[in-house]
Amino acid sequence: MVKELTVISGKGGCGKTTIAACFVALAKEPVIADADVDAADMHILLDPQVRKKEKFSGLDVAQKDDDKCIGCGKCFENCRYGAFDPDFTLHPEKCEGCAVCALVCPEDAIQMVERNAGEAYISDTRFGPLVHAKLHAGEEASGKLVALVRQRAKEVAKETGKELILIDGPPGTGCTVIAALTGVDMVLVVFEPSLSGIHDAKRIIEVAGHFEIPALACINKYDINEENTEQILKFCEQEGIEVVGKISYDDTATDAMIAGKTVVEFSDGEMASSIKYIWNKVMEALT
Repeated sequence: MVKELTVISGKGGCGKTTIAACFVALAKEPVIADADVDAADMHILLDPQVRKKEKFSGLDVAQKDDDKCIGCGKCFENCRYGAFDPDFTLHPEKCEGCAVCALVCPEDAIQMVERNAGEAYISDTRFGPLVHAKLHAGEEASGKLVALVRQRAKEVAKETGKELILIDGPPGTGCTVIAALTGVDMVLVVFEPSLSGIHDAKRIIEVAGHFEIPALACINKYDINEENTEQILKFCEQEGIEVVGKISYDDTATDAMIAGKTVVEFSDGEMASSIKYIWNKVMEALT
């Protein structure tokens, strides 16, 4: 039975990917999935070698056949996104895929066609296979791309007999987060003791609770504001969420990143020890 663990945070900059990358290094050759498709960065630390690439199509886009067009103007009149000029010239980059133009066109001069919105990759890393993706700038349907990444990760796990899929989730509480959380066995919520960090992490815990997904928590950079750290501890106690560890602020994370390594590869110091402790606690809960 393949287990899925998602590392998540309510906002960016909490250290989620730093911790997730360390988990990758500590696990026994997991399948790694970078679900932060809008701003993927796990590959920076893992130096993947791409072995398979596939195109991703998000929302369909309008395509106009000028030979069929009779200039009735219905497309221009009904489009609410400015994709048509008054002379009925179509600008596909402005199309939002609503398909109203295709619906109202009396001559069937407009069709909805797939648009290449990004790519998904299966790569090899020093820690095992990595499934990751890149969404093109300005494209939509990032939640759909996250779902594709997770599906490919499951397929790789089945093919290779892996027992764990480690998912580096996106920040926030939007559709990409829901796509990264749905159906997983456990989430680890990374808090930081800032007001925005606390607020946003509480929201992501509500999302996990809504989908009845077991959640653990850890606090990164806990010593930058110990009063806020106490608030996090009290909140988690009230919600029945176990805090499996705290990590102090440490420049080691930056130094390791510059060296292209995870913290636990780069150092045996306090930060690495804290992350190893958290990893062991998460594995105890997951198994």
